[in-house]
Amino acid sequence: MANNLISVIDDDESVRRTTALLIESFGFRAAAFESAEDFFGSGHLNDTSCLIVDVQMPGMNGLQLQSQLAAADCRIPIIFITAHDDKGSRRRAMQAGAIAFLGKPFNDEQLLQGIRLALHEFGDEPGAVGNLISIIDDDESVRRTITRLIESFGLPAAAFESAESFLSSGQLDCSSCLVVDVRMPGMNGLQLQSQLAAADCHIPIIFITAYDDKESRRRAIQAGAVAFLAKPFSDEQLFQWIRSALRQEKGSMETT
Repeated sequence: MANNLISVIDDDESVRRTTALLIESFGFRAAAFESAEDFFGSGHLNDTSCLIVDVQMPGMNGLQLQSQLAAADCRIPIIFITAHDDKGSRRRAMQAGAIAFLGKPFNDEQLLQGIRLALHEFGDEPGAVGNLISIIDDDESVRRTITRLIESFGLPAAAFESAESFLSSGQLDCSSCLVVDVRMPGMNGLQLQSQLAAADCHIPIIFITAYDDKESRRRAIQAGAVAFLAKPFSDEQLFQWIRSALRQEKGSMETT
């Protein structure tokens, strides 16, 4: 882990300092630059494993930096951070391959999840690229256990305590499969499924629940859920359904 250099590019000195310290607390190396031009002139381009880049900066902005790297066939994963989260910039960044698009202030967990996903994208782990599994459950122990289980399968995982935190995380477009609790405070799992369908977003969903009632199961499956698993479920059950979901996602992408 310590070999992974994370480069932070932001014209705000306090953001650079606090973000670099946070990255180092995760166990990574960090380098900070006040502009895209400084980064290019630093000699750190080739040893950077992930970029954390402000969108709006004097001189070359974050989206221009992303375009210049792409033109040079340089595929360093990028996590964008911004105090001005507009849909147009988010869409451009994600369509061009950004790992995440985080609004300031972001929390420590959001940044760590983005970095972990970025390192999977950048690395050579078989089967991991692009297959982010997002877990949404209000029970912290369930999130932690399932995250570890999914990572033991060789897949990247991100965990969220609510549907609202997932939708605002910037990782909607990165997720290849959702593992979602049915009953949660605020927006529940079935409401999240309906909202995604209304937005024409067809991420495969595996529902998990401690309250396996027939009506919820029927609604979920009729709306296209991959599976509806009652807690506790076995590791093998979850793994097999995730594999099925990823095949479904791959088939959907190939036909669009």
